[in-house]
Amino acid sequence: MSTAEVIFLMGATATGKSGLAVEIAKRFPVELISVDSALIYRGMNIGTAKPDAGLLAETPHFLIDIIDPAEYYSAWNFVQDARQLIQQIIQRGNLPLLVGGTMMYYHALENGLNELPQADPAIRATLDAEAGRVGWAAMHEKLAAIDPLSASRIKPGDSQRIQRALEVFEICGQSLSDMHNKQSEGFDREVMRIILNAGDRARLHQRIEQRFLAMIEQGLIDEVALLKKRGDLNLDMPSMRCVGYRQVWQYLEGSSNRQEMIDQAVAATRQLAKRQMTWLRKLSQKHAFDCARYRQNDIFELLNELFVKA
Repeated sequence: MSTAEVIFLMGATATGKSGLAVEIAKRFPVELISVDSALIYRGMNIGTAKPDAGLLAETPHFLIDIIDPAEYYSAWNFVQDARQLIQQIIQRGNLPLLVGGTMMYYHALENGLNELPQADPAIRATLDAEAGRVGWAAMHEKLAAIDPLSASRIKPGDSQRIQRALEVFEICGQSLSDMHNKQSEGFDREVMRIILNAGDRARLHQRIEQRFLAMIEQGLIDEVALLKKRGDLNLDMPSMRCVGYRQVWQYLEGSSNRQEMIDQAVAATRQLAKRQMTWLRKLSQKHAFDCARYRQNDIFELLNELFVKA
């Protein structure tokens, strides 16, 4: 192998990352690590566009189906798991290929978690909505259950600081107090980033809509109904805040009709793609390809440079 020890295959949702990763795995000695905060959940298959069991058996992906939807998994957890997997894959003589669109995971792995995360508008909006239902005093009690030290320092009426402490926990899976005392160093391995961009935004939006409609046809509503029937899940949990699942859940509660649910889910997915593309624009575009126009052979030729020919 040449200089790069790890490949990041990055792109917004619906740009074809997963399919490309599988094709790469057929041709090169790589092992796939999923970088997706939705694919981690068992029983959430259709709405996450999870590879089917046959494909996963043929081309294994690490960090898929690792926790129950009622459990929490943070960027901190991802960094620890990914680093261990990367080390094991390299020791086996293969190249780790990380593929997915959860940009916070990539950022945490590469840069560490020494600093508190930036504000996340989507999480703040969710916390505000929850506070609107139960009140900030109840939100303070929620904070006390996960971070007693911060709660003791924050007054029950200080909504801004309560929100921030809860936001940090939602993003990192660690309390604000722990984050002040815990550090994660940056990545010490050289990375090759392959980025799938969407030059034609309208075309990406069309792909997003078509994909969601296909999910509905494949049984997404029934999948969410089964999750809802369990009784231990709710819309405040990270798993049920995944794009598509929240909108179908609300539809099942009668908050929207079928077409409104579809429109809301498609709009939310487009917003997700927009946030992902904003992250990607900050990165080097040395190995960037338009998802609608690139040739796979161009990427294969690029990857050939990473391996010593027999």
